[in-house]
Amino acid sequence: MKEQPIVIIGGGMSGLAAAIRLARFGKPTVILEKHTRPGGLNSYYHRQGHLFETGLHAMTNYAGPKDRSAPLNRLFRQLKLSRKTFRTHEQIGSEIRFPTKSLHFSNDFSCLHNEVCTNFPASAAGFTQLTDFIKHYDPFLKRPWLSARQRLRSFIPDPLLIEMLLCPLMIYGNSEEDDMDLAQFVIMFQAVFLEGFFRPAGSIRDFLEMLQDHYLALGGEIRYRTGVESLLVRKGTVLGVRLATGEEIEAQTVLSTIGAVGTMALLPDCLPGVRNDYVGRLSFVESIYLLPQSTLTDIQHDATCIFYSDRDTFLYRRPAEPIDIGVGVINFPANFQELEPRDPIQIRVTHPANYESFRLADQTSVNGRSSQYLAMKKSWQELSLAKIGKMIGNFSQNIVYLDTFTPLSIEHYSGKAAGAVYGSPLKIKDGLTRYRNLLLAGTDQGFLGIVGAMLSGVTIVNQQLLTVTDQDTA
Repeated sequence: MKEQPIVIIGGGMSGLAAAIRLARFGKPTVILEKHTRPGGLNSYYHRQGHLFETGLHAMTNYAGPKDRSAPLNRLFRQLKLSRKTFRTHEQIGSEIRFPTKSLHFSNDFSCLHNEVCTNFPASAAGFTQLTDFIKHYDPFLKRPWLSARQRLRSFIPDPLLIEMLLCPLMIYGNSEEDDMDLAQFVIMFQAVFLEGFFRPAGSIRDFLEMLQDHYLALGGEIRYRTGVESLLVRKGTVLGVRLATGEEIEAQTVLSTIGAVGTMALLPDCLPGVRNDYVGRLSFVESIYLLPQSTLTDIQHDATCIFYSDRDTFLYRRPAEPIDIGVGVINFPANFQELEPRDPIQIRVTHPANYESFRLADQTSVNGRSSQYLAMKKSWQELSLAKIGKMIGNFSQNIVYLDTFTPLSIEHYSGKAAGAVYGSPLKIKDGLTRYRNLLLAGTDQGFLGIVGAMLSGVTIVNQQLLTVTDQDTA
């Protein structure tokens, strides 16, 4: 009999990495992706002759090719990809900007260390102790939830420095409101501050094509435009999947990368109340601006990312208003070392957003978006633009193209319930479910960012689907 395949739901970063890892060992594997291209949150689209990347501001966890223990290089070894030929561009440098203080950081950790010593001299010794603590803390050991804020107070006496350190780490990878698990803080501190930002040469399309081609060359199968309608379950075992077309595919194992909520919705016996417990509250609005390169002289453009809060107490939560323009990140996608800026250049601006506000505004929609939704989107675009103009210089008169994603856009294109980019605050770290052959990987496992998402897929495969003998021969 032909061996039943391992079915992977979702062709995002974690799904692709898991599939490549399985295909390396000759495991029959098929990826089911409901969209026309891979990537999930980190994909791309075209408008007016320009390629726009979704999700990718910068990749975290930078490491040079010779640092074998770094997450990026371990990932490439697991996938049998060449790190030496994978060209990267490191960030120019980024900034954390609050009303009374600013901190700059780069991929050289001494930059942030010196900034802290200069701006917060009374906290310098504590920051050094915190860094040493993080370097020796294993965030993957099983522990109860611990407050990152509370632990930070044991090292750092200045509350403003605590708020400033949390700002980029929460915006770039936290699914909880106002606080984060200490283990998640350690992971993000390592990824952002100790290792740093980079981007691959070319675009996210090139990176995705490299992964896809590698998987196909190993004998894997991808089916696009293939949505899964439900999981076929009997006596505690998942037998396969039923597609939106009615077709059924038998499976040895199903590995879902569409999040806990999306996966539960496919089960015949999961109550809505249980699913709702896993719905995240944190979503965002992002605007992408195209400007002529000649207009750069009129605005501040010397950073890769500017993380900001216009309050000294950093509020990271679903805002009461549709958008909180008082918190955000301004990203210049061309501001990486040895990367030639294209004309026109891009600026990306991201703010926390209220999913319910946009959902309620769109309830009267018949064909496409409702007029109330579109009016809300436009009014907040204008408020955001005015806010950013005060921070880096007014560029509103130079915009040649503007596109904005709301939480509803994120939910539609990524499948993330309520547009919660970082998924559920209730993480399932081992990827196990109450069905013996239904596994989860991706955001709701607790790994975040592109490198983290891919490591999630690899980790679940290693722990649950490959034998020790298999891994020893990798």
